[in-house]
Amino acid sequence: MHPPSLRLLLGIGAVAAPILFACPLARCQVNSIPGNRGRQVQIDVTIRDSSGEIVSEQAHVELFLNGTPCDQRSTSNGRVTFSISDLGRFTAVVTAPGYQPGQGELSVSEPVKVEMEVDLEREHAGIAAVGAEAILAPKAREALDKGMQALREEKLEAAEKALDQAAKLAPNNPQVLYEQGVLALKKLDWAKAQSALERVTQMQPNSAGALAALGMALCNQKKYAAAIPPLEKSLALEPAAGWQTHWSLAESYYHNQRFAEALKVSEQAEAKSNGEVPAVDLLVARSLTAVGRYEDSAKVLRELVKNHGDGPEGATARRFLERLAADGKIQQQPNP
Repeated sequence: MHPPSLRLLLGIGAVAAPILFACPLARCQVNSIPGNRGRQVQIDVTIRDSSGEIVSEQAHVELFLNGTPCDQRSTSNGRVTFSISDLGRFTAVVTAPGYQPGQGELSVSEPVKVEMEVDLEREHAGIAAVGAEAILAPKAREALDKGMQALREEKLEAAEKALDQAAKLAPNNPQVLYEQGVLALKKLDWAKAQSALERVTQMQPNSAGALAALGMALCNQKKYAAAIPPLEKSLALEPAAGWQTHWSLAESYYHNQRFAEALKVSEQAEAKSNGEVPAVDLLVARSLTAVGRYEDSAKVLRELVKNHGDGPEGATARRFLERLAADGKIQQQPNP
């Protein structure tokens, strides 16, 4: 979930307007500071809820200058003032109990007094902390974006470097942890993936992607019983998920001798993979055999051999067919 949409209203005082940029995350007003000959900037921050009322709960406001932390304070009656002896781009990140995090950003090129208002949305039951993933300091966000881009390009070394930097700047951010978990999955480091993704699902219990990734990490460690709950919940939240989530759940069902469920979900995985993933076909065949549908299993296996006979799954399918025939479960046919 992205952070709440925050409204912007920019007012310029009677003095000549400084060069000022504000993103659509906060309302702000600019006035000159009488007698100010240096680079002093005064930033008055007011925190309101979505109805426009002052947030009476104490909020924590962390201020960044050009991406670097420069001050942090707690509000009193929804307000806090910062005095900074420098100019540049300021970002205010606001957190308060019972509210989703919010932030505001503006740039000031002259010594002025700036009034900024940041609106916070209340958290709803079941999604607490979900909005926290996007609230990152600029340098942490930059590192995270680099890591995500490198992951998309399968540049795992570059992704690890960028995500390590993001983790140092934001060690408990769920999105950073999630991307680290995905990286560990790509590197086949199942235990490390499990560790990162368990932390994510504790903070974001309704994140379908994190639950699916955690289930895959557990399944790949043969922790099949533990893999089932997160995978089931992931598919309940996102039934249109890809074949990988369905395959992992079906595999976990199979190894827990829940064969009818394994068959149902493996067939869903097969449909989503368009029959192009031999491992999925093998699982369908194994599940069909487990429920006593031997000829149906043989049909799947013969089709697998026909389409993927040169691969390792094709060789496995041939042995599977031979064993079924030897056990008298199916009629012997010439080897495909």
